Amino acid sequence: MTITFLGTGTSQGVPVIACNCEVCLSTDKRDKRLRTSILIEGEDKVVVVDSGPDFRYQMLRANVQHLDAIVFTHEHKDHIAGLDDIRAFNYKQNGPIDVYADSRVQTALKREFYYIFEEFKYPGIPQLNLHTIGSDPFKIGNINFTPIEVLHYKLPVMGFRIKDFTYITDAKTVSETEKEKIKGSKILVINALQKQSHISHFTFDEAIAFAEEMGAETTYFTHISHRLGKHEDVMAQLPPNIELAYDGLKIKI
Repeated sequence: MTITFLGTGTSQGVPVIACNCEVCLSTDKRDKRLRTSILIEGEDKVVVVDSGPDFRYQMLRANVQHLDAIVFTHEHKDHIAGLDDIRAFNYKQNGPIDVYADSRVQTALKREFYYIFEEFKYPGIPQLNLHTIGSDPFKIGNINFTPIEVLHYKLPVMGFRIKDFTYITDAKTVSETEKEKIKGSKILVINALQKQSHISHFTFDEAIAFAEEMGAETTYFTHISHRLGKHEDVMAQLPPNIELAYDGLKIKI
């Protein structure tokens, strides 16, 4: 199974509009971060976790020719705004895309993309099959997902464990019960927004402490702000088993 980081940036992306900081002006391609998302290519299914505002370009950049499903972590715009662009896959595959989300996220999708769910179906609108997920494990083809609930300030957000790989975005706190689901992962992906204190995201130091507590062989940081610093500089500050993810990074699990 191959995991591709489609985007590793926070809600504004990097570079940020009209920002002239050294990160936003960097020529290092690793400092160009679209909104956070991953592509999972299994033996029989291709799945994207979150379809943010950059979804269309992410699909083009990664040359994704087929998509079976989208799984949503939560309903914030930087994670759902690109859903309309599944239309291209609907047309090419001549059928709907499976969408997996909890009931709260489904309510947001029905509000933001109301036209998809109206009784009168305008020609060419996105086609999808909604699947309700919760705390119980679920399967998409041969890919087994174990949901992990974290808190983004007070908002519950879903992370997911697949085999020895765990993927979490937008976390500030994780309960002891949910930590037990993470322990034993060989690869852990967590958010590390910036060095300054933040109400709803792990800071750089908090992410390092959480990574060390979980003890994965390798931890990758994602959902990164321009305030964290340049990729090359931040990498030099990390322990040996922790790395910054970057757009286009591929890992095998």
